[in-house]
Amino acid sequence: MRPSERLTYDPIEGRARLALPKGGRMVVWVIVNVETWSDTDPMPRTVLTPPAGGIPAPDVPNWAWHEYGNRVGFWRMLRSLDRQGVRASLAINGQAVADYPQIAQAARARGWEFIGHGFTQKNMQKVEDERADIRATTRAIESAIGVRPRGWLGPGLTETWETPDILVEEGYEYVCDWVLDDQPVELATRTSPIVNIPYTQECNDVAMMLIQHHPAREYFQRAVDQFDQLYQDSAESARVMALVVHPYIMGAPHRLRYFEHVLQHIRAHQDVEFWTGEQILDWYRQARPAPLSSPEHESLVVS
Repeated sequence: MRPSERLTYDPIEGRARLALPKGGRMVVWVIVNVETWSDTDPMPRTVLTPPAGGIPAPDVPNWAWHEYGNRVGFWRMLRSLDRQGVRASLAINGQAVADYPQIAQAARARGWEFIGHGFTQKNMQKVEDERADIRATTRAIESAIGVRPRGWLGPGLTETWETPDILVEEGYEYVCDWVLDDQPVELATRTSPIVNIPYTQECNDVAMMLIQHHPAREYFQRAVDQFDQLYQDSAESARVMALVVHPYIMGAPHRLRYFEHVLQHIRAHQDVEFWTGEQILDWYRQARPAPLSSPEHESLVVS
């Protein structure tokens, strides 16, 4: 199914009002991405280019750059989230559950939500068997925390033509890959709909630091500006904002304080909640207009 066939154009202006409990205006959710990068394959993201060019194997400096995040950066970030009383969502590769068991244990102890993030950090279009990869990720998370993940984030937000269909068939209830709205939306699949929860490419440290090469303070300025605008937008209907971080990026010593300052800025607003993805999903199912009823979702398909 083409992406445009999974949902119709529905402008946010004129939609039925979405109301949060207790007069709340906004929800912010924090997604911490923990990933396993192969030490034998070329590193797709690099902080240091090889002096003689080419594609080195092993690429020790760039593999180690990522590994620093899981050995050190995550724990620095964890302390910031603890100080601010924020329960995050952990988007984690299935293999990373086994590779970094202390991270999984720390997240579980704090009641964080676990989100499937592919079995390894690999484009889903290049995975040999997508369904098997999704199943392996599900099993790895379930074995670590005792419950199946309800949400999915593709590595690099990558999907195939069938990803939403397979996710529903494998028991997933929401996805984060479709960065096209400030409220949850429903995507049609070949069985029943799946909810997409707002994620972000804008307040995402990969985009800011590694692609656009901004200084660390850009994360604070952009996130605060984004929050302030969404807060204004939420006067009539609830909005959802995502903050996306990776331990090897925002967990670096010179960047972490800007992430925590964002949390402090948001915390100052009494009518804004920090939730996990599954909390947003459960609220949306209660607050949304009448759910889709046709199993074929013919009314959603754009001809």
